[in-house]
Amino acid sequence: MGDVASLLGRIYRAIFMAFVVSTVVVTSPVMAAPFAAIVMDGRTGEVLYEKNADARLHPASLTKMMTLYIVFQEIEAGRLSLDTKVTVTKYAASQPPSRLGLKPGQKIAVRYLIRAAAIKSANDAAAALGDHIGGDHVTFAKRMTRTARQLGMDNTTFKNANGLTAEGHLSTARDMNTLGRHLFYDFPQYYHIFSRRTADAGIAQVSNTNTRFLDSYEGADGIKTGYTSPAGFNLTASAHRGNKHIIATVFGGTSTANRNAKMAELMDLGFGKAKNNVKEKPPVAAAVEDALVASLETGIDEIDAEGGAGKIVRVSGEVKTSPRPKARPVAPTVSDDVAIAMAEGIDGALAEATAAPAPEGTLEFQAEAMAEAATDAAPPVEPEVALAAADLPEVTSEVAVVEPEAAPVEVATAEPAVVSDAPGSFEAQAAALASGAPPAETQVAALTPAEEPAAVAEPDPALAGMKPRARPEGMTVQLATVEPVADPEMPAVEEVVVADAAPELVVTDPGTEVAAAAPETLLADVTGVETVAAPATVGPAPVELAAVVPATKRSAPIFDAVEVTEPAAEADEEVVVVMSTSGGRHFGVNVGEYPSRYEAEKALLKTALAESATLNDGLRKTTQSGGAWRASFMGLTEEQAELACRRLTARAVPCETVGG
Repeated sequence: MGDVASLLGRIYRAIFMAFVVSTVVVTSPVMAAPFAAIVMDGRTGEVLYEKNADARLHPASLTKMMTLYIVFQEIEAGRLSLDTKVTVTKYAASQPPSRLGLKPGQKIAVRYLIRAAAIKSANDAAAALGDHIGGDHVTFAKRMTRTARQLGMDNTTFKNANGLTAEGHLSTARDMNTLGRHLFYDFPQYYHIFSRRTADAGIAQVSNTNTRFLDSYEGADGIKTGYTSPAGFNLTASAHRGNKHIIATVFGGTSTANRNAKMAELMDLGFGKAKNNVKEKPPVAAAVEDALVASLETGIDEIDAEGGAGKIVRVSGEVKTSPRPKARPVAPTVSDDVAIAMAEGIDGALAEATAAPAPEGTLEFQAEAMAEAATDAAPPVEPEVALAAADLPEVTSEVAVVEPEAAPVEVATAEPAVVSDAPGSFEAQAAALASGAPPAETQVAALTPAEEPAAVAEPDPALAGMKPRARPEGMTVQLATVEPVADPEMPAVEEVVVADAAPELVVTDPGTEVAAAAPETLLADVTGVETVAAPATVGPAPVELAAVVPATKRSAPIFDAVEVTEPAAEADEEVVVVMSTSGGRHFGVNVGEYPSRYEAEKALLKTALAESATLNDGLRKTTQSGGAWRASFMGLTEEQAELACRRLTARAVPCETVGG
């Protein structure tokens, strides 16, 4: 019986010892994970120290740095704001501690979730942000992995937004250090959140999990802690001293104290190795994803997934740009003057071609007969005649006289461009001449001898009673000197056409040809025709030809005059100059001197965020004096400046009022 009791006692003791050993093995952080660390110069990205930096380990809550990086991207893209209300999903509310205490269906602002995830490292807050942006935790995790690739984190794969242990959810010390540096450079306006000791998270006041290191290490300003049993105690930290900036990451610490001590040792090593004066090389920020880009294929974002080298991203058909069609070619335009001249020329040609023969005994019939006889009797001669229309020197009343011989006289007439029976038209004048009555508005060119008087051919009896109108002043045109070619055997016929509105002058002569530029209405309004016979031989003396152009009103105008409206006088623009005044805001506060402008602006940003109630209306200003940069808020009232200084001094922030 005693042997049985002794045996049972040994069995119980063995079971108890096995239980104790297994408990120690499972719970002891010493067995958590291998140690890994890296130290980097935050200004240039230069690695100053590393150990197992590329070993793929569990990142734990360091994962939340990527979750917050994407949240900041969405805010900058305008698809999210700090006041956006997020509806908590069942998945987010079911996450284990650390927790903010969210409930399914609860609505909470983004700013509170950011504070809870960054400061308290709340798993439910991070999951709620991921579900809101990605739709679910799987889609958001894939976006996290894609963003990691853009940042150069090639050995990182995410499976959730909070860092809880999951198969394939792995990263390295180097990748997490790179992510911490991007947070500092890509989103400096939000980076201060990682150094806040406490914050209001809407439903609870939260405290920073990294408070011990922030308070114990000089210059520390972040960034994030992480812990799970498989991961151990992890930390990505940042610190500034002077003009040096060090970022370091530790994986696999055995305890909070052990991790902080190791981090302090690495930071000291980094500050010792970092150079004083180096050129800052900020990293390239990740591109913000389009909201309509489809997710990747399942498993394609895993490091060693089959087919991972040939990943395909399905891009939506959203139009990125609005291409404009090419402009139509501009057809060459024709000026109004040219168009009118072309139309009149066509109308005149058609009228001449389709006109019926003139009745016998009329002026038109006689003119046509004389023109045909002159054309049959005399071959054309082409003398050199020059008429410079642009160089008409002055208006003169001289008209050339050509002395005829006994040769018959023939007159060539041109049909008017527009056929009209209106009073004063060519047809009306011809009808009047045929009937023997003098037509109204008839003018005959006056002829005077140029050298010696000569007998002028008797005009038609019907024209004997006509008197020319008085020539309006300033309306004659002097033609250039003509040197005709002498031909003793050929008679010359001259036709002078007088029109109302400066018509084109054409002298048709077997011995002389004159061409002059004139308006488009060549024979639209002919009011008088006179034909004289030229002598058989014309001497070498220069002959001046002139046509009287009366400025009379058209009997049959081609088109109505265009009324031109005078542009309204521009009213004098009233210029109002607004003088910007401070309205009594002549005071400011100074929050210290810093070795660089960057440090001064950073201090202003942090102070403005911490004391927005009193400094929100102030103007941030940095000035250099004696090699140092002063950080100041200007444009405050005296009460605002004094209140701000009192509040800042209570927070151990150096402050002094200026101005007055």
